[in-house]
Amino acid sequence: MAAMAGGCALELAGNAAALRWNGGGDAVGRKGAVAVRVCGARSLSLAQSCGVSGGFSEFGRVGFWSGVQGFARRRRGVVVRASVEVEAEAEAMPVLVVGGGGREHALCYALRRSPTCSEVFCAPGNAGIASSGDAVCVGDLDVSDSAAVIAFCRTRGVGLVVVGPEAPLVAGLVDDLADVGIPAFGPSAAAAALEGSKDFMKRLCDKYGIPTAKYQSFTEPEEAKKYIEEQGVPIVVKADGLAAGKGVVVALTLEEAFAAVDSMLVKSDFGSAGGLVLVEEFLDGEEVSFFALVDGENAVPMASAQDHKRVRDGDTGPNTGGMGAYSPAPALSPELERRVMETIIYPTVKGMHAEGCKYLGVLYAGVIIEKKNGLPKLLEYNVRFGDPECQVLMMRLQSDLVQVLLSACKGGLQGVQLEWAEDPALVVVMAANGYPGKYVTGTRIKNLDGAEVVVPGVKIFHAGTTMNSENDLVSAGGRVLGVTAVGKDIADAQRKAYIAVDQIDWPEGFCRRDIGWRAVSRLQEARPS
Repeated sequence: MAAMAGGCALELAGNAAALRWNGGGDAVGRKGAVAVRVCGARSLSLAQSCGVSGGFSEFGRVGFWSGVQGFARRRRGVVVRASVEVEAEAEAMPVLVVGGGGREHALCYALRRSPTCSEVFCAPGNAGIASSGDAVCVGDLDVSDSAAVIAFCRTRGVGLVVVGPEAPLVAGLVDDLADVGIPAFGPSAAAAALEGSKDFMKRLCDKYGIPTAKYQSFTEPEEAKKYIEEQGVPIVVKADGLAAGKGVVVALTLEEAFAAVDSMLVKSDFGSAGGLVLVEEFLDGEEVSFFALVDGENAVPMASAQDHKRVRDGDTGPNTGGMGAYSPAPALSPELERRVMETIIYPTVKGMHAEGCKYLGVLYAGVIIEKKNGLPKLLEYNVRFGDPECQVLMMRLQSDLVQVLLSACKGGLQGVQLEWAEDPALVVVMAANGYPGKYVTGTRIKNLDGAEVVVPGVKIFHAGTTMNSENDLVSAGGRVLGVTAVGKDIADAQRKAYIAVDQIDWPEGFCRRDIGWRAVSRLQEARPS
């Protein structure tokens, strides 16, 4: 096949595609599989000449090779023989982020910084993401329709899909993308049961010795209540399935526990998610969030974070999806992080593999450091980045997120280490008045541009915003903004975040005023008097 000027021509199983790629040398495969001739002058070592049948050849450890559009995606049935060394520079590719909240905005922000990302699409995204310039929002793409997502990826040459929310993961979007060879970062529908079913997660813990609270599962309310009476209070009642972060009740009295059981099993307030109920021992300690990237067999630790679930200052009021967070979490020392990896993350990855259900994606472990012994136990798993924890993680991440996630998609995380900024980050969530109960949408939000520049190190992530008919930015959800700041220490990050919050003109919004209080208290105690 003749080379194209300034690039290369590629033929794969009869499908031709032209890819721009500066390089030098030849890599020639069999007709009908791959035929490539690369011209140019820059280089990337094809360190291991190979002939691989029935799978995609990386040509050794070529970190950016997967960034070439149309090649990494079409990896089945490829027969490649590379007999030369070629050095090249990867062609930047488009990335699609699925979702439309603050977590997805943070992912777009981090992906856009990658030198191998030419463009970030976000579906459906929101008005704030679009106006920030961090992504091109595709509001009319139905992400529940896998065929539509696949067609979009093929039309736009998308080389990586990152799925944010749990719903499309549980629905099997990643499975459908993988079936057609489009790299997608996230677990399969079967593996997403780690979050989709708390009973599944608990049974995995039992089988593979992962430390967690003791529990029993029930479908009959009277049996659950009898067990609660035997165990005493405080006790925790959980809906088995996905309940938008509201399916967990920490009951301090028998009446509260019984009401939670009735809500789930009798009144069906959570639908099918509450058809099975877990009654779990109450663990006394400090909760932290720990994240790891997983490629099916290997796991790479990310950073820790700590969020604030309760709606009001002093950790009072009802639970929410999260009113703020910070990273790193001082409660999780380096030694405890190693212990979490060794006793919780690694056994989970190995257990899922042994069960024939490889896990690929981010593992978000809700962990509690028990007060009685200082050791970590697993409370629950989420199969996606936390929200708002993702916002502080992406502010601190210094590694190339596109390449790291592509490595995970290829099973190539062994030996990977992530780089993090030492400075901590803190996010304050601004929510609509009334949240997490009934709230009003469509209220105007002003001076976000001024808030982002009032002090250095501030970034505002949009969770629930849209444009009204007058082209004003207005609220469109309960949690609306994530005002995020990086500082020299956690107190400095907190100070910056609240300075920015106070610049925002939104009378119909509110926030907690004590985000980061645990970490700031620790910092103050550690300072010499």
